[in-house]
Parts: sequence; C-alpha cells; structure tokens
Amino acid sequence: MSAKDICHEAIKNALLKDGWRIIADPYTIKFQEVQLFADLLADKTLEIEKNGQKIVVEVKSFISRSVMREFETALGQYIIYRIFLKKILPDSKIYLALSKNIYKSFFLKKAISLIIEETNLSLIVVDLNKEEIIKWIN
Repeated sequence: MSAKDICHEAIKNALLKDGWRIIADPYTIKFQEVQLFADLLADKTLEIEKNGQKIVVEVKSFISRSVMREFETALGQYIIYRIFLKKILPDSKIYLALSKNIYKSFFLKKAISLIIEETNLSLIVVDLNKEEIIKWIN
C-alpha cells in the first residue's frame, strides 16, 4: 500500500468517526466537457437540517521531496474543484485533508498561512495514527 493510500484510508476513517457518511470514493466532478476526480464526497445530516451538509474532500499526503511544489499543485486542484462545485453542487464545501505532521511542519509557516488566508483554503487536519480529526479550518 502506498503512503497516499494509508493517508486516504486514515482520513476517510477519521471522517466516519466524526459522524460523516462517505457517499462517493472517489467523487466525479463533471462540469461541461471536463471530468475530474476528488477523493471523497461525504455528508452529515444534522437534526435541524433536512438535507444535511455535504463536503468534498481532497486528500493529500505531501510526501514528495518538494512539499512546496506539491502544495502548488494541490492548491490549483482545490481552486479548480471549488469553482466547478459552485456550479454543480452549490451547497457543498470543499476541504483539503492532511496529516497533523505536515500541518505543523509546513502549513503553519507564515508564508503558507498567508496563502491559506488569501485563497480561503479550508483544511481538515487529521491525526493519522488515531484516525481522528483534530482541526477544521474554514
């Protein structure tokens, strides 16, 4: 099993533990002539809402030699997905899911925090060992 697979399953399990239901794994984003694949589509029905809440989750392991290059790619992918989802699944929210280790070592840097803020990047930070969500960043 590759590191991505391990990260993917741990994040999926963390979402399940948090009360989310996985609807699609992967989730096909089809807009006009473009078809893309996000990692997960999940929903959670709250008692006060009849339709529930839907989230699209893109899982990233950030294990390449250049974390910055991987971040550039992930951010571009995230923005493209977000634009298409506004049209095809307007009530959903998209998140980039990652491990707490990469969050602490890379995403807390001041320059990266600025990018997160300016692009409205939403994150799910997961403890991969415990398979638990430790932080939602909207």
